Amino acid sequence: MRTNVRRAAVALAAVSALALTACEPAAEGSGGKPSGADKATAGPSKPVTPAKPATPSKSPGKGASGGDGGSSADPDYAVFPCSTYDVTFIATLAEPTTSSYLLKITNKSGKPCKVLGHPIVTFGDLDGAATERGKAPGIADAIRLKPGESAYAGLMGGANDGKGKTVNSIAMTMNTESDLEQKPLKASTPGLYVSPDKNSVTAWMSNAEDALSL
Repeated sequence: MRTNVRRAAVALAAVSALALTACEPAAEGSGGKPSGADKATAGPSKPVTPAKPATPSKSPGKGASGGDGGSSADPDYAVFPCSTYDVTFIATLAEPTTSSYLLKITNKSGKPCKVLGHPIVTFGDLDGAATERGKAPGIADAIRLKPGESAYAGLMGGANDGKGKTVNSIAMTMNTESDLEQKPLKASTPGLYVSPDKNSVTAWMSNAEDALSL
């Protein structure tokens, strides 16, 4: 009887030990399979290769719409009308009987300028300006004066008809087709007779002969 009880106790102990063994987690390094949490652990990420810098665009070419500020190949680009600040002025007697004078301007500035229309000439202390004689070229065909170059106009006071007055000086300003204020340039004209009906001045011309023959 005791023998049977002892055998039963041993068997019960063996079954309990087996049950406990089955309930224990797999020991680390024992070859047991990793849990689902272990499988979810991410491995080390690969280094990210930096993007290549963008290639800079080429600068715009030079020219009318390019990178030099939009300058034009036109030789008259940015050539402004001549004013009295750009020129010197003299008047020379050409014909005493008609009180004709040759007017001459010379570009004294360091840049080209355009001579527009007729000179604006006043006679000493007389009211009004000389009457324009002949037609002047448009701005596109106006004389372009380089530094040191000259332009000419012919001034005629007119024959003595008893209606006019004698003056000893004239003043001249340039036509700039703008409201630019100018300092009048004066020239001596001793004994210049000015007829109110026959005085006149030509447009600026590139040579003296044309200015006096018109």
